[in-house]
Amino acid sequence: MSACRLLPCCAATGADRTQGVWTDGTLDAEPLMAWWSALLALAAAGALMGSAQQVHVGRGSVHEAVERLQPGQWVWEPLAAPQGPLLMVVSLPRQRAFLFRNGVPIAATTISSGKPGFETPTGVFTVLEKDAEHYSSIYNNAPMPYMQRLTWRGVALHAGNLPGRPASHGCVRLPLEFARLLFATTHVGMTVVISDKRATPRIAPAKDLLPPAAPRAVRGGGAASAFVWQPELSPTGPVSIVVSAADGRAVVLRNGVQIGSGPVRVTGPVAGTWVYLLQQKAGAGSHWLRVDMASAGDPSVPVPPAEWNRFAAPPEFRQAVARILHPGTTIIVTSDTLAASGAGRPTDLLENEPGPAP
Repeated sequence: MSACRLLPCCAATGADRTQGVWTDGTLDAEPLMAWWSALLALAAAGALMGSAQQVHVGRGSVHEAVERLQPGQWVWEPLAAPQGPLLMVVSLPRQRAFLFRNGVPIAATTISSGKPGFETPTGVFTVLEKDAEHYSSIYNNAPMPYMQRLTWRGVALHAGNLPGRPASHGCVRLPLEFARLLFATTHVGMTVVISDKRATPRIAPAKDLLPPAAPRAVRGGGAASAFVWQPELSPTGPVSIVVSAADGRAVVLRNGVQIGSGPVRVTGPVAGTWVYLLQQKAGAGSHWLRVDMASAGDPSVPVPPAEWNRFAAPPEFRQAVARILHPGTTIIVTSDTLAASGAGRPTDLLENEPGPAP
């Protein structure tokens, strides 16, 4: 354990201890993840005090579910993107935080940020230090479980009381169990964006959130079949593909970088969100598992070859995508749109301070 000059923004003692709840998520993230429909279906409880609670999401939209989250509630669905770079986005007006992996949202939580006079700074930060059992050296050794430092001046992510409003001395408080899971998932150097905008991206990185990448090359036939394909932007890494039935388009991400997009038509009913996970790629064919996040039982079933007949795309685009698939690849299919980004550019503040003060 260690003690440093961090404010006890959310000491998790007594009444401060908040119950972690798995919930169905509806987040009105306007430009957030309206598409992330049933993706965050299961969320598990695990609180310092209180019993476990589990709520399954139905076929509705997660952007509404997350908006209804009560203080201390959170969702966590890492299977949507098992591998890839991590990015956390904190929206101060919404009092919500969202975790992306390989550009795909995998978790969301309620938070409590800095109260008036102790506002949480906005900007782009990196995790500088981690300490699972941390105590404040200023405020009576107040515990700050699962601390992840963002600045040497006293701003961090950690578990603490979530009263449903900004109430900390500048830190970002998280539910205890969510903080534990996040601590086990992240690494020193992970990017954390804290924004004073309500809007958050549906996939990340987004051009409005992070510096834009090089221009994409469009290849293919006419407007209806034109697609974008630039695998050289990210030559290796985990692959995630997001298919929006509403937009009739797919976005391909590799190692968190968008390397392509193209038209995809999905036939038949599309309700909510589900995930295909590539388990094995062999000469005889690929073995996929479908994970339906709206299921209250075992949500995973093998994918019959005929199911792929529901998806129509230009042959060149399908072939290009097929060449980069490997075990662990996920395809997220959603009824929602990816079109509206609306992510506001965060305040231009990149923490690059010297080491901790004595």
